[in-house]
Amino acid sequence: MNENEIRGLVGQVKQGTLSRRSFMQRVAALGIAAPIASQILVWHDVAMADATLPYKPTKAGGGGPLKLLFWQAPTLLNPHFAIGTKDQMASRVFFEPLAGWDREGNLIPCLAAEVPTKQNGGLAADGTSVIWKLKQGVKWHDGKPFTADDVVFTWVYAADLATAAYTTGSYKDIKVEKIDDHTVKVIFKAPTPFWADPFVGSVGPILPKHHFGDYTGAKSREAPANLKPVGTGPYKFVEFKPGDLIRAERNPDYHIKNQPHFDTLEIKGGGDAVSAARAVLQTGEYDFAWNMQVEEEVLKRMEASGKGKLDITPSGNVEFIILNTTDPWTEVDGERSNAKTKHPTLSDPAVRRAINLLIDRDSIQKFIYGRGGIATASFVNAPKQFKSPKLKYEFSIDKANKVLDEAGWKKGADGFREKDGKRLKYVFQTSTNAPRQKTQAIIKQACEKAGIEIEIKAVTASVFFSSDVGNPDTYSKFYADMEMYNTTQPQPDPERFLNQCVSWEIATKENKWLGRNISRWSDPEADKAYKAAQNELDPAKRAALLIKVDEIFCEANVFLPLLSRNVVNAHVNSLVIDMSGWDVTTWNLAAWYRV
Repeated sequence: MNENEIRGLVGQVKQGTLSRRSFMQRVAALGIAAPIASQILVWHDVAMADATLPYKPTKAGGGGPLKLLFWQAPTLLNPHFAIGTKDQMASRVFFEPLAGWDREGNLIPCLAAEVPTKQNGGLAADGTSVIWKLKQGVKWHDGKPFTADDVVFTWVYAADLATAAYTTGSYKDIKVEKIDDHTVKVIFKAPTPFWADPFVGSVGPILPKHHFGDYTGAKSREAPANLKPVGTGPYKFVEFKPGDLIRAERNPDYHIKNQPHFDTLEIKGGGDAVSAARAVLQTGEYDFAWNMQVEEEVLKRMEASGKGKLDITPSGNVEFIILNTTDPWTEVDGERSNAKTKHPTLSDPAVRRAINLLIDRDSIQKFIYGRGGIATASFVNAPKQFKSPKLKYEFSIDKANKVLDEAGWKKGADGFREKDGKRLKYVFQTSTNAPRQKTQAIIKQACEKAGIEIEIKAVTASVFFSSDVGNPDTYSKFYADMEMYNTTQPQPDPERFLNQCVSWEIATKENKWLGRNISRWSDPEADKAYKAAQNELDPAKRAALLIKVDEIFCEANVFLPLLSRNVVNAHVNSLVIDMSGWDVTTWNLAAWYRV
């Protein structure tokens, strides 16, 4: 099917002679993923639907308590400081964006009255601006009206480098103007093909100016609302014990009719994934458990009890390892893993290549993750047209040994390799979690057969993924030689996901380690390709540029992708949920209900 045929199908959708579902099915047969098919419709001014979940309750409230388990416990409730997924999910209960992403990658209005298109005057023909019309009558939890002033303030707040927001990259290069009390205009410096980033999804929640206005820039961490949120969301804040418990109650003034269904909300943190799964699938003590990173065999046994089930949602998430090319053991300018330093041994490309050959991805998938992931060599795996066709993985201890031999790394009497007095010995860290510890063990065993000594380190998840700038064991500080975790692709376009690969996003003490580039490694060609992709309006050329960024990091063996991860959650049989692989778990929490 050529471009003219696709245009013809789009025309049929516009005329009403072809349903959206049929359009999706027709283009899916060509290998075009649902999120991009949805974007094609947006580009051609075919409006998105306003809801994705058939909602049956006929009034708000009456659903009793909703009890959720986030075994990685939230530690703060400001979405713009939420470097960890757990904090992003918790913040989204209270703060909302202008729009979010549904399961199929459709853009769904939240605080916006509609999704901008060329047809409704929202998208500029030259790709340099977007006009958002805001819902009217929306109130903050304290009764104050939500207006364009709050949207403009959120831009100012997040764009200020002194704020050191996790979301700064989405706001620092744009300008936002207030047109009237319920209309704002986002202006880009150049034609921007993917405009649905600022104010959208996990980076987009709007903050109330009257609560954060006195806490901008260097004072941003002092705001009481960082821990006691006043938002527009379906539930109002009651109590927060960082690392333990969140309690909330139904927002009686919520802006969507008949929502939310539940009267109270409890989010319990701590424990581990196995106990969380058991509390839903076997005992039914809780309604929902997030992130079932539990061995496949264990989950199947729990599901057999019949009290609950798994929800498996495709996503762009990836489980991967970063190899540290900076020195995590030497302090420079008040921080370790400083980008000015070089790792004593991992700065050698041959060593990184050997470690990549020592990862048995197929066994990790088969024996540990099962339905939770698919072995991969690519950092970007979805949508399909953004996945590199040439990145391949191989497991070979023999080849790894040969690579190290040729690079001059000699085995000593103890079987471990050295060169010029430097030993191949590494601290390999990740969060405390049975599948991850088993993955570490598999990799350690293979590495030792090649003469590489591995010291395994497991950090409590609530610490490892914490946004606490004072904690040395967070993944963003990366005070280790190797680390492994899952990173979330927050939207069906990988541009923002790949800013983990650009030099201006390097995590540093100066930006409170909130920079997206945790590896601290950069490449001028990756920077160049990324910048070009940001302004390339031709979809095929843009995809090629983003693929190049992915390939540079993976071929340098700085990123070692392991699994393309599905989103796996557990819920009791009576609970109806709405998941998305392109947004946070709580993106549409207001629409959950019990049958």
